[in-house]
Order: sequence, then C-alpha cells, then structure tokens
Amino acid sequence: MKKLVIIPTYNERENVSRMISKVMSLDGAFDLLVVDDGSPDGTGGIVRQRQGEFPGRLHLLERSGKLGLGTAYIAGFRWASERPYDAVFEMDCDFSHNPDDLLRLAAALEKGADVAVGSRYARGVNVVDWPMSRLLISYFASRYVRVVTRMPVRDATAGFVGYRRRVLEAIDLGRVRMNGYGFQIEMKYTAWRLGFRIEEVSIIFIDRTEGTSKMSGGIFGEAFFGVMALPFRRIAAAKKPD
Repeated sequence: MKKLVIIPTYNERENVSRMISKVMSLDGAFDLLVVDDGSPDGTGGIVRQRQGEFPGRLHLLERSGKLGLGTAYIAGFRWASERPYDAVFEMDCDFSHNPDDLLRLAAALEKGADVAVGSRYARGVNVVDWPMSRLLISYFASRYVRVVTRMPVRDATAGFVGYRRRVLEAIDLGRVRMNGYGFQIEMKYTAWRLGFRIEEVSIIFIDRTEGTSKMSGGIFGEAFFGVMALPFRRIAAAKKPD
C-alpha cells in the first residue's frame, strides 16, 4: 500500500521540521505532502530546505494566503489523485496527533476499513491538556453530529483520518462545502452515506505545546449550522463506489 500523509500548515516553523523527521522515520514508507498557506514565518522555506534529504518522498504545495483547512486538504487530495497512492492520511502539524498512530490507521485500512478515524472518544475521553471548556465543546459537538445525522462515529470532528483511494475518488470534492471542523464532519458523513466502512481507532490527543491554535468561533459556527443541513443535502458523489 503506497501511502501519503497530508499536513496543512500556517505558521508552523516551531513544529514542521520535527514533524518531517518523525514521519519520514516511520516504518511503512509514508510520503509526506505539506500544504502551506503562504506562512509568513517561513514554514514553506523550511520544508524546501529539507526536501533534498528525502527525494521523491517529501513534497510541498504552496498556496498564496490563508485559504482554510478544508480547501488545503482538498488541494492535497487532488494532488494525490494524480499520483499512485493507495491511501491518503490527514493530520495536524502540531503533534496533537501522535505520528506513530499513523501505523495503526494504516493497519485498519489494510484490514478492510475504507476510512480510519483517529478517535479521541472511541473509548471514553482521551484528551490531554485541553481546557475543560474546549473539551466539552468538542465532545458535545460530536454528540450533536451523531444525533442530527445518525452517523455512527463518536469523533465526527476528528482531523486525524486515513482514506482509501476509492473513497476520495467516489466523493465529488468540488461539492464539499464546509471548510473548518465542518469539513471533517462532511467528509466522514459523505463517505458513510456512500456506503463505505468507517472504523474508529482510539488515540490520545495532546494539546499543542508549540505554535498557536487556529481555532475560532467562526469555525464552530460553520460546523453547527452546516451539520443541520447535511441530512437534507444531496450527497457529493462523484460516482458509485465499487
């Protein structure tokens, strides 16, 4: 299975070099695509400097300006679709997602899952160093998604996810509307409605220690109201799954 990890970045100079080293060191030969939104702190330059160490494995897609999480992933998915990857993974650059867990997500796909979700809530609550207010918002947001959509996923807003190629090919990415946490929900919901098998892999989520969080009230607002509309919208299907 040829695997690609997509990491969107904006002002992640404190983390990006360490993340590159870690992902490149993993067993299983993961390639890495960094999608940088014109970080003024030089994040993209750090990636370029290190590409020579990992020829053919470390890639950089630079965009002009901060265009949002969802569009960054869609740009990465489109990039991956032009190359022979069997599985595509998405994760944060700030080490809140443990890169070692990529191996567990990949194993879930290899055993038959179509979508593998690194889940904070699959077995209780596995979040470290979050303020209680943020934890409650995240936890009850996922509960809210389950009630509204009936999708059997405990961590609907999770951003640590692996997709088999056929899932991304079955989704019309141009019709995915939401961008922040709503993007994560919409992608899982669309895959589920298309009949793909979603498996949650329990992880421990640790709040970032370097850099600045990109969370905002607007991101939560988009997700809240967007979720209400999901059951009434036509599914963004590109074609029927195999």
